[in-house]
Amino acid sequence: MTQPPQASTSFFKIASGEVVTFAWSFSGVLATPTSLTVNAVGANSFTYSLTSLPGTASSYIWTPYDYQQSHLATPLAQTTYTLEIFDERGLGATIRPGYLSPNTALTFALYTPQPYTPLAMCSGSNSSFTAHPAYVALIATFLVMFLSGFGLLRNAVAYTRR
Repeated sequence: MTQPPQASTSFFKIASGEVVTFAWSFSGVLATPTSLTVNAVGANSFTYSLTSLPGTASSYIWTPYDYQQSHLATPLAQTTYTLEIFDERGLGATIRPGYLSPNTALTFALYTPQPYTPLAMCSGSNSSFTAHPAYVALIATFLVMFLSGFGLLRNAVAYTRR
């Protein structure tokens, strides 16, 4: 796989107009495949068949939103996926010199963006209680004094028992 880079998990939006480009190269492949199958396997173990391509294809442009709209019975989950690319011999094809080996090395994640929420409407900002920094500092000061007092009392008791 050459795109997206495999250094870390890539995150893609399920939104109108958002596309995902998967690209690969055929290094060391001498027997050109007849066809390629591209699947996405979700963390929920469900396999989504993305496309079937000619064996010479080196990329696939996927629009998750369009896929979602045309497959309403099996909606895309907001999770991580493993991309599977294999030839007509199938995913379980044995490794042979000069032939394409199935690739399942790429992981990616899909998410659905949430609508904008104004700050005044956020649940965190509607709290009736807000702690003033001076109160927090005052409480921390008394806590330190209280705990230090225990240390002094413990030392005094230990000194009197000698």
